[in-house]
Amino acid sequence: MTKIKENIITFLKWSAVAVIIGIILGLLGYLFHVTLEFATEVRMSKMYLVWLLPLSGVIIVALYKICGMEKNKGTNCVIMSVRKEDKPPLILAPLIFISTAITHLFGGSAGREGAALQMGGSVGYFVGDKLKLDEKDKATATMCGMSGAFSALFGTPVTASVFAMEITDVGVMQYCAIVPCVLCAVVGRFIVQCFGVLPTAYTVTDVPTLSAVSVLQTVALGILCAVVSKVFCMALHKTHTLYEKYIPNKFLSAVVGGLIVAVLTFVLGTGDYNGAGTHIIEKAISGKAEIYAFAVKILFTAITLGAGFKGGEIVPTLFIGATFGCAVSPLLGLAPSFGASLGMIALFCGVTNCPLSALVMSVELFGGQGFVLYMVAVAVSYMLSGYQGLYSSQKIIYSKTKME
Repeated sequence: MTKIKENIITFLKWSAVAVIIGIILGLLGYLFHVTLEFATEVRMSKMYLVWLLPLSGVIIVALYKICGMEKNKGTNCVIMSVRKEDKPPLILAPLIFISTAITHLFGGSAGREGAALQMGGSVGYFVGDKLKLDEKDKATATMCGMSGAFSALFGTPVTASVFAMEITDVGVMQYCAIVPCVLCAVVGRFIVQCFGVLPTAYTVTDVPTLSAVSVLQTVALGILCAVVSKVFCMALHKTHTLYEKYIPNKFLSAVVGGLIVAVLTFVLGTGDYNGAGTHIIEKAISGKAEIYAFAVKILFTAITLGAGFKGGEIVPTLFIGATFGCAVSPLLGLAPSFGASLGMIALFCGVTNCPLSALVMSVELFGGQGFVLYMVAVAVSYMLSGYQGLYSSQKIIYSKTKME
């Protein structure tokens, strides 16, 4: 009876904490969504703003310097806090909010979910601290916040819950956080939906029936996506290293990076690779994508984030996966629409090392049709993508190829 009573008390405690954090992040997530939508609309109607990208980079660097956060590790800081190796300060939430909005307004190539993880993690940790939780429970509150913010922005509560538990230590799921993560994700999504923001979802056409041929085709695409995921991660890490080596001054690197993106935008004559590029993802899912689009997005994103601009890597990942899958799938005998969806899920798995999250995402984004083929693509991409990922602080506990 004593144990049952303790479990009930723990359940009630985490239910209350999850609801509190979920409400906060639901409201913050809606405000962030509206802000980024407005910034995107303004930029797309006034493409000349991209020439102010170097100046906006200086502003972002200055903001972080003024707040004493110039050495903050961003999403890596939040991941480390789950392992109790760091503490995400609350100031991280408004900083990443404002700087991501600036990046999107002036045409930097970045996403939003990475920013959501930082906002959610810092808010979750802050609430846990104010409620006098111990260090282990603060780590759980951080995961809870990550789940709530991700769900509020992307509209995938199940993916958000699993991702928050899976991202830190690959191979070890933090099931102790399942109740707070799930409840916070549901509350965060509910709050945003009350304001009329619909969840992200796509209609995939020409999903093949399960057969030996479709499985082999999917395996081939999964292998290619694993390669692209390694290229993308290497590009992000190498570009950051090059900036630090040759342009150590953060203000100057922001100017140079912003100028390069502006010039490339002018040369290409399109704003398709600026911002998150969600409209290009939709186009790819409908079966249309330029064969070089994925490579250009890798270049734009690496230059932008390496220079010190803020945002996230996940939506660019989905952009790269969708356009690559759409362009390559006809060569493998798959329909472009289905290939784009496979590419999105396989690449997401390859760069995050989170197969369960990727698999759940396929259902929330595309429905359950073709589930087995998505599972095949995820499995292949996970094994062959190696041990590098978007987040350097992530630990892969178990080998991808052996029981060790």
